[in-house]
Amino acid sequence: MKISKEVKTGLLVVSGIILFIFGFNYLKGKNLFESTNIYYTQFDYNALNKSSPITVNGNVVGKIQDIVYNYDSGKTTVSFEVNEALKFSKNSTVKMYETGLMGGNGLAILISSEGEPAKAGDTLQSRVELGLVSTLSKSFSGISDNLDATLQSTDTLMVSINKLINDNSEVGLKRTIEELNHTLKSFKSTSNSVNTVISNNDKNITQILEKFKTISTDLSVLTADLKNAHIGNTVESLNTTLNKLNTILATIDKGDGTLGKLLKDESVYNNLEGATLQLEQLLQDMKLNPKRYVHFSLFGKKAKQYDAEGNEVKSQN
Repeated sequence: MKISKEVKTGLLVVSGIILFIFGFNYLKGKNLFESTNIYYTQFDYNALNKSSPITVNGNVVGKIQDIVYNYDSGKTTVSFEVNEALKFSKNSTVKMYETGLMGGNGLAILISSEGEPAKAGDTLQSRVELGLVSTLSKSFSGISDNLDATLQSTDTLMVSINKLINDNSEVGLKRTIEELNHTLKSFKSTSNSVNTVISNNDKNITQILEKFKTISTDLSVLTADLKNAHIGNTVESLNTTLNKLNTILATIDKGDGTLGKLLKDESVYNNLEGATLQLEQLLQDMKLNPKRYVHFSLFGKKAKQYDAEGNEVKSQN
């Protein structure tokens, strides 16, 4: 089938018109192949333009379609379109906010899932968020007022201080400053004296520090020796010995054993006392009558005999 030149020309013109429409809308940020829904909201004043973004959680989801002033209500009606995939309820709020420090505003949809789902053409409630620039302006305005009051108070304080400094009386601040100056001079003189003493005794101080270092070293060695001396074992052995000694003393105190009987039994003491007395008497008798115990005969003479009372016993032969 042969197509005439007129048909080709018409198709070319229609294609150009379609491309022009598509390109024009693309440059405006509108995608003809994307399905969108249009919603409305109202503000008491207008601070928007058609290039202002529509965002959800910081993400651009649409754009403003038109801004119209209503002469009857005195409000500004803003129509905006968003992707139809975005779902929210009629209780959602459209917030106008500042997009940056350099100015410019945008709309943010505060999505709410409560209530009836919103449909295309519904009007959503709106509110205006106080911007960062406005907040800073108000804050700086308050700071400026406070700073002005502070400067006035400072000026009054400086005037009062100048009056005190210029006071020539004995109680004036000038006299106090002079006394403080003398005190600082005295302190400086004392500091110089101390520095001189330290400088003159630098060698002595060094020797004292060296001796202290030596003493510290010796003390450290002594501590190490005591640590290695096993004092714990020595104390434990001494404790065992003392326990045994206490046991022996307790036995003696009870009168058990030979030593205990000697200390506790009176009969042993009496026997020892009697034996000592008899021994004393025996020695006394040997001293007075040695012939009774020692006999010496050169020619074999028979020794004399004595009885228990010391009388000579005559022989019967």
